[in-house]
Amino acid sequence: MLSKQVITHVLEAALSTNADFAEVFIEDKFQTSASLLDSKIDKVNNAKVFGIGVRVARGYHVVYGYTNSKEEADLVQLATDLAQSFKGESRGIKVELGELQSDQDHQVKILPSEVPIEDKVAILKRADKAARAYSDEITQVNARYADYVQNVWIANSNGTYVKDQRVRTRLAIASIASDDNTKQQGFNGPGGFYGFEIFEDLIDVEAAAQEASRIAIQNLHAEECPSGTMPVIIDNGFGGVIFHEAVGHSLEATSVAKGASVFTGKKGEKIASELVTAVDDGTIPNGWGSATYDDEGNKQTRRVLIKDGVLNSYMIDDLNSKRMGEPSTHSGRRESYRYAPTSRMTNTYIDNGDSTFEEIIKNTKYGLYAKKMGGGSVQPATGDFNFAVMEGYIIRDGEIKEPVRGATLVGSGKDALQKIDMVGNNLLRAQGMCGSASGSIPTDVGQPTIRVSEMTVGGRKGAN
Repeated sequence: MLSKQVITHVLEAALSTNADFAEVFIEDKFQTSASLLDSKIDKVNNAKVFGIGVRVARGYHVVYGYTNSKEEADLVQLATDLAQSFKGESRGIKVELGELQSDQDHQVKILPSEVPIEDKVAILKRADKAARAYSDEITQVNARYADYVQNVWIANSNGTYVKDQRVRTRLAIASIASDDNTKQQGFNGPGGFYGFEIFEDLIDVEAAAQEASRIAIQNLHAEECPSGTMPVIIDNGFGGVIFHEAVGHSLEATSVAKGASVFTGKKGEKIASELVTAVDDGTIPNGWGSATYDDEGNKQTRRVLIKDGVLNSYMIDDLNSKRMGEPSTHSGRRESYRYAPTSRMTNTYIDNGDSTFEEIIKNTKYGLYAKKMGGGSVQPATGDFNFAVMEGYIIRDGEIKEPVRGATLVGSGKDALQKIDMVGNNLLRAQGMCGSASGSIPTDVGQPTIRVSEMTVGGRKGAN
């Protein structure tokens, strides 16, 4: 990899005009992906990714460039070219990097880069077999396996010099059930900051595959969901995707610093029910969105975003902290060396409350129980959302009754936060990929079971 001396030369070249900050981000990554379709291995790919990004800034104005070359002359030239964006006399800044920091807060037993591809393909075949065995009505199974070992080095003109290794492994199964009239899908996609040991320690391959098939079969025989305004109970785990999309993005400095968030200037104000405490925690051991350091070289932290309904903190990267005049919360993340970092979520969830799942159901006379959430869309500036319910049920007189399909939840994050009137004690997190200005990154979403007292439910059946 690059020597400390070469990195120093690159940083000083980036500061050769009137910039006041420079950074070098080095990525060396080995990744594997494989997919299965119609019980046959469809694609298998091993890839080596290497590149170096250089960021140069004055205040919060920034330019960014990257290269696949590790030659000193090429890197110094890139840094010099970027520096021309900040005209003026050289400040003569000399860079002194500290000792390389390489803490590893997340332990991995079996690096997936050392596992034969045949063992990874075998996981897909096991998932396919189990998913199809669930029911004769399962007519198609798509399964995907993905892992990577990513080593990054981050150095900047403030003296930061760190190395971090991120290891992630995930299995995703989509089962399709069909009859003469319709097709319905179920999905399950567990993963984590683990190596190949995840399939012994965390993921039961057969159970994960059968869960996808269970959802598909349930939807195949479900009635169409009625539409209307009603209480909605959103279950734990991936139910947290609504908070992530409709609220979490609006708490990132990427939007807050520009005044493009409904929560700009609301710190210290009550923005949610007093039952709501929400957290973004990049330190959770082996969490899907965890890391030892953020992508600006800062130690990851736990951020309490909302405390008892009051907005407590935004998620702020280093450069946006200058724009906002607030301390960084070490929230800088990026997909790869091709992207400059910006403020992003890690593992974001609504924290536990005091109610049990049974109490929430029992205290609901009529409403929708959204057991599994699907995808959706959000307007970041307003928090307005539209999300599909992957698995839903009608609640009548405090009991879970008939399954329904085709439900959508429509509303705004700021309104839904105020209408949460029960919060469970069964916090669970689930895995997803989040796309934004700095690329696609792994993030956990999560929550306990919550009840929103009133929400618009879209469905193909008239209101009851």
